[in-house]
Amino acid sequence: MNKIILIGNLTRDPELRTIPSGVSVCDFTIAVNRRGPRNQQADGQQEQTDFFRITAWRQLGENCAKYLAKGRKVYVSGPLSARTYQANDGTTRVSLEVTAEDVEFLSSRNEGGAPAGFAAPAAPAPTAQNNGFMAVDNDELPF
Repeated sequence: MNKIILIGNLTRDPELRTIPSGVSVCDFTIAVNRRGPRNQQADGQQEQTDFFRITAWRQLGENCAKYLAKGRKVYVSGPLSARTYQANDGTTRVSLEVTAEDVEFLSSRNEGGAPAGFAAPAAPAPTAQNNGFMAVDNDELPF
């Protein structure tokens, strides 16, 4: 079985297009932070970021184009494939691509995100250091 589950932030606005057969397809890229073992974090190793190209087809793609935007947090699951290509500088590079089977929007379309009468907890503003992600201690996780 080839299926990956990702949670990350969009690096740019989604691009919706229609192929000649009339089917809608939406492409976007998400950034996913990856941490090393806990002891390496204490030694000053920084988080690494992996980038995944996402392709969503038909109605799912139309919804992604309508409701997602750069910086929004999203859950994506589907099969993973790797494609190699020749960069402009002549080096061979790899692109990780996911064909989305399921997409869940984890950030609301409006900036507040909370229903009227409820206050959303304040989150730290995205900076160059945290790339919009909040650090979570493993001891806080329920599993």
